[in-house]
Amino acid sequence: MPSDRDAVRRIVETTGFFRPDEVDVAVELVDETLAKGEAAGYYFIFAEIDGSVAGYACYGPIACTLGSYDLYWIAVDPNWQGQGIGQILLREAERQILQRGGRHIYIETSGRPQYTPTRAFYERCGYEVAAVLSEFYDRDDDKVVWRKVCERASE
Repeated sequence: MPSDRDAVRRIVETTGFFRPDEVDVAVELVDETLAKGEAAGYYFIFAEIDGSVAGYACYGPIACTLGSYDLYWIAVDPNWQGQGIGQILLREAERQILQRGGRHIYIETSGRPQYTPTRAFYERCGYEVAAVLSEFYDRDDDKVVWRKVCERASE
């Protein structure tokens, strides 16, 4: 919905983790999806509490791969962090990715100390470090790529 762009901006800004250009990218993905629908290749999941967006996740297939998906964004309003909303969003993204035929999920995050809780979250959720690219984002700011292999439950 068009109102989701404001919710995404608010959530990403209030986390205090992202630069203004990164916030703009998060909103651009919403705009792209609103303009193109499924053809945009971005899928959103929103967690609402009492009619207000408390968090969201955005994922999509990785171009030129078969079964690999990126989790582009997962963010929870600071007022709702620590309540399990991030886990709910991640599990729902994983479920939807599996449903779409996904086999691998990749998540990129920063290696800065500020992201230590984020990296611990991914590890608790079954993700493993697939790569570390030194000073990728900036000096002393590595890119940490996480990966999870998804398997369909036996039928």
